[in-house]
Amino acid sequence: MKYVAVPNFARSAKVALFSALVLASDVVAHAQSCALCYTQAAASGHRFIQGLRTGILVLIVPPMFMSVGITILAYRKRNRTNDTQLESSKDDW
Repeated sequence: MKYVAVPNFARSAKVALFSALVLASDVVAHAQSCALCYTQAAASGHRFIQGLRTGILVLIVPPMFMSVGITILAYRKRNRTNDTQLESSKDDW
């Protein structure tokens, strides 16, 4: 059986199609799925809406920064284990 490589343009076309589908989805409709939240926000004043927006940011931003930090640490230390094993195996002879 012969290995057939997928051309780069096919992969980039799949990524572009997926990105277009995500951007085209109606995010507003998904955000209003909680009837209680929707009615409370609609019946409230400007101060409550501003507090709701601030609360959403407080709940989203810290986990985002933590996940980005973990990803950066994992990327920086990705080859440390392999390098240590190669150095120790050279001296084991």
